Amino acid sequence: MTGGNSAPPSAIEVLTGSPYGAQIEPSGLPYFDPPGWNPDLGLDAAVDLLGWTCERSAGGSPDEALDRLRAASGPALVGPVDIGLLRHQPWAAGTAIGGDHWVVVLEVTDDVVVMHDPDGFPYATLPIDSFLQAWRAEKLDFSAPHVLRTHFRRVRDVRVEDAVRASLPAAVSWLANGDSAGAVHRLAGMLAAGIDDDLQRHLSTFAVRSGARRLDDAATWLASIGEAEAAVIARDQSTLLGRLQYPLVVGEFSQAAETLRQLAPGYRQLLTALG
Repeated sequence: MTGGNSAPPSAIEVLTGSPYGAQIEPSGLPYFDPPGWNPDLGLDAAVDLLGWTCERSAGGSPDEALDRLRAASGPALVGPVDIGLLRHQPWAAGTAIGGDHWVVVLEVTDDVVVMHDPDGFPYATLPIDSFLQAWRAEKLDFSAPHVLRTHFRRVRDVRVEDAVRASLPAAVSWLANGDSAGAVHRLAGMLAAGIDDDLQRHLSTFAVRSGARRLDDAATWLASIGEAEAAVIARDQSTLLGRLQYPLVVGEFSQAAETLRQLAPGYRQLLTALG
């Protein structure tokens, strides 16, 4: 969407602030991202840090939202959409599940929406009614329905490394606010007591792998700007989180709980290194 000089996805992930914490939402679902953070906030931060701006709109009826999408010039970033309703994905639940996702819409025909889905589906299509249902995002408490970002334009030239360095005050703030270590210890207690199939599925199919990847991306980009100590800590955190995957899948929850207890102190260590 931003041309040949786009920042790589790994850098964008770091610029959103997502690697810097862990939380258990009021719904009871754990995520390895900062307390109070959500992807919509993070996306706006990343766009600004990279020297871009865009027009953001939200709300309205489904017909009004569709009119806005049709009127967009060039690719449009749409989301959050509920991933459970993206029926072009063979594993989609077919019902709203409260899982957030973003897609780049290329065209709206009389019948379908044509999009690039970063889950690995280029030029995917979805019937308009199905797309609008997903775009309502009714189970995503952090967002309004029908959020649309269009007319991306560069307002200043920013090197990716400079953007990462400019993001560090926000990273420190995310690490300092809330209680990431407490959330991790709470999750360890939940695992030690035994968890149900839904929570096991959430952790093993999304939360752990996304959290490990985010921390690994942070380690790479922190190293690129000379934050060597913070990079080592982030890599260690990513390694510990990655080790959770197998015990979670096979139901060895006591082992997973012990690994989480080792993970908890790293957030304070990362704050110290960056702060």
